[in-house]
Amino acid sequence: MPLTLASIRQAPKAVLHDHLDGGLRPATVIELAAACGYDKLPTTDADALAAWFRAAADSGSLVRYLETFDHTVAVMQTADGLRRVARECVEDLDADGVVYAEVRFAPEQHLEQGLSLDDVVAHTLAGFREGEAACAGRIRVGCLLTAMRHAARSLEIAELAVRFRDAGVVGFDIAGAEAGHPPSRHLDAFEYMRNNNAYFTIHAGEAFGLPSIHEALAFCGTDRLGHGVRIVDDITVAGDGSAALGRLAHYVRDKRIPLELCPSSNVQTGAVPSLDKHPFDLLARLRFRVTVNTDNRLMSGTSMSAEMLKLVDTFGYGWADLERFTINAMKSAFIPFPERLQIIDDIIKPGYRVLIG
Repeated sequence: MPLTLASIRQAPKAVLHDHLDGGLRPATVIELAAACGYDKLPTTDADALAAWFRAAADSGSLVRYLETFDHTVAVMQTADGLRRVARECVEDLDADGVVYAEVRFAPEQHLEQGLSLDDVVAHTLAGFREGEAACAGRIRVGCLLTAMRHAARSLEIAELAVRFRDAGVVGFDIAGAEAGHPPSRHLDAFEYMRNNNAYFTIHAGEAFGLPSIHEALAFCGTDRLGHGVRIVDDITVAGDGSAALGRLAHYVRDKRIPLELCPSSNVQTGAVPSLDKHPFDLLARLRFRVTVNTDNRLMSGTSMSAEMLKLVDTFGYGWADLERFTINAMKSAFIPFPERLQIIDDIIKPGYRVLIG
């Protein structure tokens, strides 16, 4: 079957790096803003608001990019708002052919209307479950709880993640500005996760380079790298196309550390200059465990199918490549091994078999 946006939507997909507050429907932002009295939106026309989010993300200004989240987080401060956003997130991913998703958000950013951290997580998980039910079980969603690396609540959020681990929270994450906020400042949170045999990923190697990746692995013991795109700084490509890996790059590849790569977002935030300069293809050819992710679907105006199509158009990938990237993601999911295997063997492989023919 030809590779088009419509045909790629039919392919079963797995996403590991998707931010809840970066994936709202524009119309939902407008309706929730009206309901909670938030009056700072740049426009109340859904199409115009979608265009504004995309333009701000494309502006090249990190300040403008981050400003977009002020608006989405502002309308996610109530039980109803959180449940609705979570439910619609699942429905939108399902409509795009996603069969497994790990969606992350920072509970500490949703306390302005009096909800407790436990309330925030409980209402969000309830929304995810409602979405799964509405999609008749076609998609499974796990939640990652994110701590903001510039704040001091990471241990508290790690404890929250373990407290809700049997209710749908599959892991922990830290996010926010990398420069000046190394992951090693949150060692107590990562030690708590390890002591409780719990999974975590760390935003590292996006805005900051190899030291951030090294700390995430050597000091913190992360299971995956959120982005990790700057690992390319430890790879030297010769004129004949051969590549020499430094010790850190070797370690990441040899240990099969998953890279949660987000092509469109990496271009918008300046982590890479353009899609054709993205190291995704180099890393894939060198057999790193690369995965395709959306990061922020609203801000990037994207979806998993759109990200895959961009990679197809840029690097010439076929169905077998997309299947490999999807299996990479599923192998790296924070759910028990038999459940990962079941999704790979019963859903992903048969789904691609139909498309490959």
